[in-house]
Amino acid sequence: MRTIGLEEHFVTPDLAAYGAGSASIAQPSAWAEASRRLLDLTEERLPAMDTAGLDVQVLSLNSPGIQAEKDPAVAVRHAIAVNDLLAATIAENPTRFSGFAALPLQDPQAAAKELERAVTQLGLKGALVNAHTQGRYLDDLTLRVVWEQAAGLDVPLYLHPANGADTAHVLSGHPEMVGPMWSWGTDMASHVLRLIFGGVFDDFPDAKLLLGHMGEGLPYVMWRLDSRWGFHNHHGVELARGNPSEYLRHNLYITTSGVCDAPPLLCALLALGADRILFGTDYPFEEMSVATDFLRTAPISEADRHKIASGNAEALLRL
Repeated sequence: MRTIGLEEHFVTPDLAAYGAGSASIAQPSAWAEASRRLLDLTEERLPAMDTAGLDVQVLSLNSPGIQAEKDPAVAVRHAIAVNDLLAATIAENPTRFSGFAALPLQDPQAAAKELERAVTQLGLKGALVNAHTQGRYLDDLTLRVVWEQAAGLDVPLYLHPANGADTAHVLSGHPEMVGPMWSWGTDMASHVLRLIFGGVFDDFPDAKLLLGHMGEGLPYVMWRLDSRWGFHNHHGVELARGNPSEYLRHNLYITTSGVCDAPPLLCALLALGADRILFGTDYPFEEMSVATDFLRTAPISEADRHKIASGNAEALLRL
């Protein structure tokens, strides 16, 4: 069974400092080990893939990536450089790696141009966006040009967490809840709802959004989203597809990254269908072997297992 992982992180020495804000989230020894692994593209990574039975990694720049850069011109230069490096790494290991581009969303026009270059010239399979860009989310009207480019190229945008633009008051006094254990997931689910209610998928009906961590809880709440949309004041917002769940079923794909547990997988299968779920390991923050063992032993049909392992990625990313 061919296995393709879609949330597989790396960083370069030049860009590692952008992730320093995440260091306070992790235990020091865990952050040191993850940081070391992030800098390695092939030496340890390829043997680890072999041991785990992971055939292909779709590489992406680690969070928050160049979106933490305040100077748009610097962000553009970094995006071009890291995408060139990624493409060169893939060219040296064409059967083992593919990739998602990093985009300088500080400059939407430049980001759209870089997405086109990354896909048409470098062969990358879309782009990964780390949460917000200096407080600007993907429903911002200035970023419609990026969605237009992605839809025109028929490639997905992968929405990945990062530290929030601010911290919700309910988390005050509890820094242990800030980060991937809790706040990142709620931030990402809210970001997806912003895209729905902000009209992104009405403007670009066939746009494709990837979301990790088994859908950041959204498969669990689809019925309630629709029920409460019928109850709530719409504040002038009307959805062309009628209910929020219709967009989740039509525009959203999710990956198993960082959630190696059968109950949420079974929920996602029932809520979204097997064609909408892809595999990911969240390396190096999770162990590849744990993720691949979960995939091989999950209580699902063999047909669904093959779709999740590689079939859906092959179709969506043309791998």
